[in-house]
Amino acid sequence: MRIGFGYDSHRLVPGRKLILGGVVIPHDKGLLGHSDADALVHAICDAVIGAIGDGDIGRYFPDTDPAYKGISSLRLLHLVCVKAGEKGFAVNNIDTTVILEEPRLMDYIHDMELNIADTLNIPIGKVNVKAKTNEGLGFLGRGEGVAAFAVATVIEKDGR
Repeated sequence: MRIGFGYDSHRLVPGRKLILGGVVIPHDKGLLGHSDADALVHAICDAVIGAIGDGDIGRYFPDTDPAYKGISSLRLLHLVCVKAGEKGFAVNNIDTTVILEEPRLMDYIHDMELNIADTLNIPIGKVNVKAKTNEGLGFLGRGEGVAAFAVATVIEKDGR
């Protein structure tokens, strides 16, 4: 078994959708980025890529490539999962934390976990999403953005 860690953050801005874990969350601001800017899924991508020892999300999907403009981050996660499979690995488990002052995410967590599990083709019980605030501290506490952390475990397809 191998472990990878991922992190991402994006600025909240007017005129964009707020998408986390592939779920559109009603809010007056959304995340700024080249793709759909789903910081949660980006952190998971980085965690899986780290676990297979293959760089980071920027190496796979550079923000200078027009092919990824506006793309669903769940699509990117699917491509990362395919790459892991090509390297002889399968995703075993995902654990994440999203930090966002508002809106509250409790009502959306199950759908996020379901989207992530479906994309990775693993049971929903192997995906955990936690939501926290930053207690008013820093750029997160001021409501200027969102941050996400993820840990992924992968196993070699032969079971090791």
